[in-house]
Amino acid sequence: MPAKPPATSPVTSRRLMAIAAATLIVAAAPATFAYAAPSAGVSPTTVAPGGRVSLNVDGCGTRTGRATSTAFSEVRLTPGNLEATNLYGSATVFRDANPGTHRVTFECGGAGGERVIVSLQVASGAARGGTGGSIGSMSPGQIAVGGALAAGALGAGIWVLRRRAAGTGTA
Repeated sequence: MPAKPPATSPVTSRRLMAIAAATLIVAAAPATFAYAAPSAGVSPTTVAPGGRVSLNVDGCGTRTGRATSTAFSEVRLTPGNLEATNLYGSATVFRDANPGTHRVTFECGGAGGERVIVSLQVASGAARGGTGGSIGSMSPGQIAVGGALAAGALGAGIWVLRRRAAGTGTA
């Protein structure tokens, strides 16, 4: 006759359940307490001297922060929502800022906090706008051909309309 396994007492079962639960909690703790490093951005990334940029940092976990750069004065960042998951601000680039790449340093919680560094490009002269850069890549010859085609199409349209108008009077 086979031996009967020993019965476990309710106290032993509770101890095993407690140990299993504690093991699960300890294993999950690093994932729970870990957080993603903050990410930051400057918009637009290229700006002319005297232009304005928006500053945004996500994932700080603080309600305050600051952004500093050689292109603009220190900016205090404020919460963008009730949970303070992102901080934002805006800055005006110095009118005499040197053209080129400038570092923008975001600090969570102010000086000494966790840092994120991004780049801001200061372009010389005024920013190009309106045409989206489409004119700069066209040669004068291409512009002349396009103008001639447009003028020809306009002339042909006028000729057709005049011919029609002249044909309606004679029947």
